[in-house]
Amino acid sequence: MRLRSGSAESVGFMQNFRPTQSGGAAAGRRFKLPKFFRGNGGPTPASTSPTTDGQVAVLEEEPREVIVTFEEHLDALHFSEASRLLIQAEELLLGENNEAEARNEKEVNKLAADYETLEALVLQTLSQSLSGEINIEALTSAVKAISQEMEQDQLWRQRDRKPPAWRHTSWKKRHDSTLRCLVELRMDNPSTPIAENGRRSSIQTDVTSMGRQLKDDLLRVVDVVKRCYPPKLDICHLYAKLYHESFSARLRKIAEFVLSDSDCMILLRWVNEFYPELLQKPELAAEIDTEPLGKLLPKELVEPLEEQYLNKQKDELTTYVGRVLKEAKERWDKGEMPEKEDGCFVGTVAYDVIQLINGMVTSAERVVGDRRRAQNITCQLKDFIERFRSFHNDIIKQNKPNSKPFVKANLGCIEQFSDVLQKKSHLFPNDVREICLLVLPDMKQTAHAYLLKPIHEALKPHYRKLGTSDWLNKSTFKKLLDGIKEELQDLHGSTESCHQKLTDQLYEEVTVEYVKRLLRGDKLKDKELQLKAYNTMRDNAESLHRLFASMGSTEEWLKEILTTIAEVLKLQDLPAIQMQVVSLGSAYPDLSEKHVSALLKLKTNLSKADRKNVKETLTDALKEPSCVATRPFFSAVEVR
Repeated sequence: MRLRSGSAESVGFMQNFRPTQSGGAAAGRRFKLPKFFRGNGGPTPASTSPTTDGQVAVLEEEPREVIVTFEEHLDALHFSEASRLLIQAEELLLGENNEAEARNEKEVNKLAADYETLEALVLQTLSQSLSGEINIEALTSAVKAISQEMEQDQLWRQRDRKPPAWRHTSWKKRHDSTLRCLVELRMDNPSTPIAENGRRSSIQTDVTSMGRQLKDDLLRVVDVVKRCYPPKLDICHLYAKLYHESFSARLRKIAEFVLSDSDCMILLRWVNEFYPELLQKPELAAEIDTEPLGKLLPKELVEPLEEQYLNKQKDELTTYVGRVLKEAKERWDKGEMPEKEDGCFVGTVAYDVIQLINGMVTSAERVVGDRRRAQNITCQLKDFIERFRSFHNDIIKQNKPNSKPFVKANLGCIEQFSDVLQKKSHLFPNDVREICLLVLPDMKQTAHAYLLKPIHEALKPHYRKLGTSDWLNKSTFKKLLDGIKEELQDLHGSTESCHQKLTDQLYEEVTVEYVKRLLRGDKLKDKELQLKAYNTMRDNAESLHRLFASMGSTEEWLKEILTTIAEVLKLQDLPAIQMQVVSLGSAYPDLSEKHVSALLKLKTNLSKADRKNVKETLTDALKEPSCVATRPFFSAVEVR
């Protein structure tokens, strides 16, 4: 059956065709072709006619109508034009009523056969949507044909009439089914499979190959296939849904097996990391609504895999940190010295452990998609820190020739552990952080006490003179300063920040010793002696601060304590003394009545009643809520 095309523009799309109200078709567009041939193929001369001026005019021929058949449209892959011809014929035959079907049996059979042919070619074109040699024009025309047939189905429903049995009324379902088969085929046979090697199992190869196929195809859909579809069909989301379902079904089957640790990890990485990251690519995220897709695997399958993975990571971390500590112990046992960097002893324990923890927890968070569960990898850190403390205490207790260098190196490790626990708290469960942050300061204090004890032993002769009348002589304190300078040289060897903290503590302990010896020392019997004590103590405070500041200390508050006490020694007016003591007690609430009594007893011209008034004033002042406390000091000063 030859039918006239509604198109006449170089066999292009029939953009202007619309069914009429009666079921007929509007007239198609036409174009003119001159008659160059006549008879058996020879040229046909144009008609002539004389004009009034005697010239001969050439008369234009009437245009011929170009007829493009259904078969010619199919040959040219113009499926939408072929569809329109069939719809037009369908309307002419059956538009008014179904009785015409019986009267025009031959034409109806031909129409049914043509529909079968059209459908087969359209679906074949759809099945090639993702091939490398995709024909954009053909696919666009096939999609348009489907849309037209869907509109015709709607027209039949509006007529409240049953369409003929041979007319397929599920073009959208056939479209989706074809794409589903296409997706299944491509996931079963990835076009760019990953080569297997000795380090990758067959499961890892298969999963990675499918994942890459999914990625490449979705990007192709967004970049190319989308242009062939009208927006209302939302083809990008349809493909995403099909690939999601296909990939999910395959991963479910894999997850049902007992997997090796490496296979378990690759499966989790695709579920929780690679696939979500893929869908978040800007070019895909702009076209695909990912929320309805959900997870690739259900919770009941994912959780056992995650537990297997996390347990493996936990075991690996425990084994590794144990090996790090064991190696450090072996070096110390052999009498070796720790490594040095820029003149400082450094331990590798903290650096190695922290690097591993950071890498493992960060990776685990991506693999399982849950920070809290990833943190559980580090739950064994509590035991490790305890073992590290035990090793640290053994170094100090045995006091070998290499003990001091190891303790100085350990100070750096303690600081590194403290920093990471405070600044990268997301790597650890709260209970692990809290326990470790209690142990580490104790380790630091133990190290400080070990390193500072020999210094205080060497300075004891100078400390003793602070409690006698000799302390008012400049030479006495100068000898103490010279002794401190000499002993400070032995503190070098830890990192800069650790050395500064160690120096700060020595400064504080020397100041504590100074105040303790002062409060136990000889009495200041008159105003002149008290003034001399004030000047001496102020100079001593300045000299001591200058020395430790030259070593990097910034502990200005220690100088202020000494100068404040010196002010109390100088003052003679009771209200002024009360104010100065209150000022000292407000800044350091650990200043006790015993401390105040010992200080005021140095001033023998101060009565017992006056001392009592000063202490009562201090007690009342410390009850005020406006009292702002700083760091403790006097609790370290023992008084009799």
